[in-house]
Amino acid sequence: MSGGFKSRHLTVVGLGLMGGSLARALRSRAEVITGVDRDPDTLKYALDHGIIDVSMEDLKAGVSEADTVILAAPVRVIIQMIEGRIGAYLRSNTLLIDIGSTKADICDAMARLPIGVQAIGGHPMTGKESNGIEESDANLYVGRPFVLCPSRRTTPATLARALLLVEAVGAVSIEMDATRHDQAVAAISHLPYLLSAALVATVAQEGNQDDAVWRLAAGGFRDTSRLAASDLKMMGDILSTNTRAVARILALFRRELAMIEAMLISQDDVKLAELLSPAREARLAWMQRVEAAKNGSGK
Repeated sequence: MSGGFKSRHLTVVGLGLMGGSLARALRSRAEVITGVDRDPDTLKYALDHGIIDVSMEDLKAGVSEADTVILAAPVRVIIQMIEGRIGAYLRSNTLLIDIGSTKADICDAMARLPIGVQAIGGHPMTGKESNGIEESDANLYVGRPFVLCPSRRTTPATLARALLLVEAVGAVSIEMDATRHDQAVAAISHLPYLLSAALVATVAQEGNQDDAVWRLAAGGFRDTSRLAASDLKMMGDILSTNTRAVARILALFRRELAMIEAMLISQDDVKLAELLSPAREARLAWMQRVEAAKNGSGK
């Protein structure tokens, strides 16, 4: 464990896909890893597969000896833990980082933690369609953006240690204000989920009238409908803690959709092409940046 991130005692609270993957990725960087989860089967799996060394269902017992604590629970659960007594459970100078999908409410809660708690918000931009400790993967974070959002409890030492943690899991760190983060993910994550759900709901109505809709559905529908299968509790937490930003981006989308509808009704093919062309170019340019970033990282 020479150089980079090290932890004498790392605790991961929430051993689903994300938390389990972090525990795997940091396995060689921590002398002891404690997993805290309310599901005994999850804890048993993590122990049996060497993902953690110690299992706990009690939060206080699980974090009281840690020098690094990662909160990998749903957003509202993270907020409840921070607003509860976790600040009193932690040792002085413990690094507390979360990986919730929205950041403003979490960072606001972190700001009210006791002085001495080293807290910073985090959000790794990665995941899988399936959840659970069984799907955890030590390489899940490699090459992926990992946003860090400072709070009032983020000292320079806190940020430096969080950056080392991000580097240790192979991710690419991006420092960003929490509000700016929430506005960005409303556009590139939360809006796509709602559009996917609305798409499937619309197609389902058509499918009730004619089952050929489902029999003919293929790759295009599969790709654009994938997010509709996301976990409802997780997405409910995310949307309820980012309502204003999501509402704003939905209004922008409705305007774009109304313009497309107007062009279709007027049968103005030229203006419709002019409307759709920038979207195509924006998509192609984004994919070029993605490929350039992969090549730059040697992947």
